[in-house]
Amino acid sequence: MAYLTEQERDALLNELKNMSFRQAQGKLRSLDDQGRMAYFRNAQQTGRWLTRYVLPALGTRVTLVEKHTDTATSNEKRTKSEYEFVEVIVEPTPDNRN
Repeated sequence: MAYLTEQERDALLNELKNMSFRQAQGKLRSLDDQGRMAYFRNAQQTGRWLTRYVLPALGTRVTLVEKHTDTATSNEKRTKSEYEFVEVIVEPTPDNRN
């Protein structure tokens, strides 16, 4: 399979933006048999949690960005984590020249 061109990466970005986080994960898993999850909900920046998929057969890396908030429940001893899917970053791998 050939690497994705810039137009194809933009089309993938627009398609993933309109999905929920779980739907986007499923789509990315089905795109490339050699694809893998590089990291899941990695907090590299304050308030932003990143999940990255590497799709080597397509020459593409996709990062799903979520916003994290803690909410108190009725039981004060416990907080609930909520994640909001806010952004998708699609970029070529270094060997993709398209």
